[in-house]
Amino acid sequence: MTSNPIPSSHRFETTCGDWQVALDFDTCLLSCAHPSSGARVDGRLCFEATFDGAAGEWSVALARDAVADRLALVDGRGDVQGYVQFAGTGGTLRLLCLHRAAQNYPGTLKLLGEARLGADSFACRTRPPGISTVVQMASGPADSGLNDSLFDVVGDTVLRFGGDSVALTSSSGQGNEVPTFGIELSARIDSAGASALVFSVEQHYYRDRYVPRYRPRNKRRCPSAPTGWMSWNVYFDQAGEKENLDEARIAAKHLKPFGLEIWSIESWQENSDTLPVRKFHNLTLKAHPGQFPHGMKWLADQIRKLGFRPGIWTAPFGTGEEAFYQAHKRWFLHDADGKPMSNWCGNYVLDPSQPAVRKHLREMHRVMADEWGYEFFKIDGMSGRGPSYSAHFFERPEVRAAFRHPAGDPFALCVKAFRDGIGEKAIFLACQGHYTAPEVTYCDAARIGADIVSPNQPSQWHNVLAQARWTLNQLFVNNLLWYGDPDTLLVGDYHTVEVARMTTSIVTLSGQMMFAGDKLGELSAERMRLLQQALPVCDIRPLDLFPIYDLAPVWDVKIRRPFGQWDVVSLLNWTDREQEVNFTFEDLGLPEGGRYLLYEFWTQQFRGAHEGRFRATLPPRSSQLLAVHPATGRPQFLSTDRHVTQGGVSLKRLRWDDRTETLSGTVQLVRDHPTRLVFHVPAGFAFQSARADKAEIVDAHLQADRTLTLQLLSTRTRNVNWRLSVPRDDRPG
Repeated sequence: MTSNPIPSSHRFETTCGDWQVALDFDTCLLSCAHPSSGARVDGRLCFEATFDGAAGEWSVALARDAVADRLALVDGRGDVQGYVQFAGTGGTLRLLCLHRAAQNYPGTLKLLGEARLGADSFACRTRPPGISTVVQMASGPADSGLNDSLFDVVGDTVLRFGGDSVALTSSSGQGNEVPTFGIELSARIDSAGASALVFSVEQHYYRDRYVPRYRPRNKRRCPSAPTGWMSWNVYFDQAGEKENLDEARIAAKHLKPFGLEIWSIESWQENSDTLPVRKFHNLTLKAHPGQFPHGMKWLADQIRKLGFRPGIWTAPFGTGEEAFYQAHKRWFLHDADGKPMSNWCGNYVLDPSQPAVRKHLREMHRVMADEWGYEFFKIDGMSGRGPSYSAHFFERPEVRAAFRHPAGDPFALCVKAFRDGIGEKAIFLACQGHYTAPEVTYCDAARIGADIVSPNQPSQWHNVLAQARWTLNQLFVNNLLWYGDPDTLLVGDYHTVEVARMTTSIVTLSGQMMFAGDKLGELSAERMRLLQQALPVCDIRPLDLFPIYDLAPVWDVKIRRPFGQWDVVSLLNWTDREQEVNFTFEDLGLPEGGRYLLYEFWTQQFRGAHEGRFRATLPPRSSQLLAVHPATGRPQFLSTDRHVTQGGVSLKRLRWDDRTETLSGTVQLVRDHPTRLVFHVPAGFAFQSARADKAEIVDAHLQADRTLTLQLLSTRTRNVNWRLSVPRDDRPG
C-alpha cells in the first residue's frame, strides 16, 4: 500500500491492492477505481455518530498522527475519536471504521453514490443464503433488496459489495454507455462484524468457479429462448411425417400466433420405429421408408410452408447398423480383445480421435443443414450421468486406451465437428449439455436433465419434481451461457390441472426454452390455453448467480419496464399434503413497510392489499401465481391473462395522467383471441368510461372488490391503445 496526501490536505490518495483510491476533503467525494476490470465506485463518504449524548455528522479528515493509510473521524469539538482504515489485497478493498481506544459510541460510516462495471452488467446476488426459500430472477433492469453485487456478462466479472447494509439500484445507460448503478452502503463502528465497507472485484467469476470454458451466449444467432414442439414424449418412436404435419397444422392455428417458432423432428432414421436407440442406423442419412416416405428434405419444406423453422434430432456418436460397421470398421472403438465397444448411442461407437470420423460427422450435419434445410439441431447422447453417454464414456481409461490417435479431449473434437457441420447460423441444442464441459463453446441451448417421461409412459409427478430440481440447480447459467432446456412442457390430462399449472410455471418463469410436446388435438381449451400463456418466452435472467439445491417454494420474477416494476411470484407446494407457503415482502427484496396489491393469475382473483407478510394455504401438488404491485393509492394496472408474466410480454406502455384522471396504455393483442386486463380502482375513484383503438371492447366493468376488468378483441395481431377514465369520486360517503 502507498499513499500520497496532497500538501494542502484537500485530497487523500492511496493504492490498496489493485484499487486506486482518492478522497476530496472539500466535497467528501470518494473515488475508487479498479483499472484492470473497469470497475468504479464513486460517492459521498460521511460518518454520523452519537457521542456524549449529541448526535451529528463528523468530518472525515487526514489522520493527525502521520499514519499514511488511514483517515481520522473528527467530532464536533475538533477531536479525533476514530479512524477509517484503508486495507486492500488483490481485488478487495476495505474501509474499516474503528474507535479510538477506550471508546464505545455508536456511529455509521455511509457511502452514497454510484458504481460502474461493464457495458453488459446487471445487479445480482452472489452470496448464497443458508437455505434458499426464495429464488429470484429478473426481466429488465429490475432491483431487489437481496442484491449484493454487479455482474458484467462479457467480462465475466463480479463487483461485490459488503457492509452492514447494501442497497443497489439500476438505471440503464443510454446507447453504448456503461450502465450506472446507485449504491447506498453503511458500516457500523460499534459492531466488529459490520464495521467495514467492502468492494471486491472477482474476475473470471464463472470461469474459475463453475464454467472453465465460459463465454456469453451468442445473442445474434439465438436472440431469445427457442420455442417449438417435438413428438418424443407422447409419440415416442411412432411419429412419422403424417403425425408431425397433422400436429403442426394444429399448432399453426393455435400456437404460432402466440410465438411458437420451431418444429423439431425426433426419431426418423430408417429403423428408428423401435427402441433402443443403440440399434438405430444413426450414421447414414436414410429416413424410415414407412414413416417418412417423402424424405427429410421434403418434410423440412412442408414445415417451413406452415410458418415454422424445421428442426431435427440426431444421435451421431454410434450406430446399430452392422453393414455400416463392417464397411468402416476402423472408425469404431474396440476393447483389448477386439470386441466392439457399445453404449446408449450405438452397438458400435465411433472413435473421434480419427480425422476421417470427424469429417463424416461434419458432412452428415452439413447435408441436414445445407441440403435438407434444417435450422435447429438437437444432438443427443452427449452428456449424462454415466458411461452410457459420450462425455463420460470417452473419459474412461479403457476407452481412452482404445483411441487410434492421441486425443486430449475427444468429446470436444466431436462437438466442434457438429458445429462446423451445421454452420454458424443453426441453433445447436446439446442433449444433455454440461456447463462444465466443452459444448459451452459451441451450443446455444442445453438439456439440463433426463426426459420428462419414461419410455412409453406418460409424465408423472416425480418427473415434474425432477424438472424443477434441474431448473433450480442450473438456473444460474440460463440466458447467460446458453438457454436451459427443461424438456417439453406437458400439460395433458395425465396431470391434474394444478400440476399442469405448476410445470407451466417451472418452464416459463425461469426463462428457459419452451417446447410443447402434447398431442395438441387432444388438449382441452383450458390445457391449450396454458401453452398459449407460456408463449413467447419472456427475456428472464437469474439474479442468484450460484446453484440452488433446495426445492424453493417461492419463485420471484422481478419485471421492470420503462413504465413500471412489479413482481410475479409463484408459490409452490411440492408435497403430498396441504401446506402453508408464505413470504414477507422483505424476503422478496421489496422495501420493508410497503403496502402491496396481489392478484392471482390462475383463478383470476384479487387477493387484496397486504403489508409485512402474505400467507397462502395450498392443496397438495398445487401452486398460486401472484402479481405483486406496490399500492399507489390511485387507479393502477394489476394483471393480464395473456401471459404468465402478467404484462411482462404484452404490455408495451402504461401512464397515469393526474390532470385528466385517466389511465392509458398499449397492449399487444393476438388475432381473434380476447385479452383480459385487470386494474385496481381504490375507493375515492369512479369508473366512467373505456376506449380502445382498433379493437372491440368485449367487457369493461368495475367489480365489488374494486377491480376493473377490460377485455379487448382484435381481428389482427397488433398493438392496441386503450384509455380508462377513472375520475375522483367527490360524492359524500
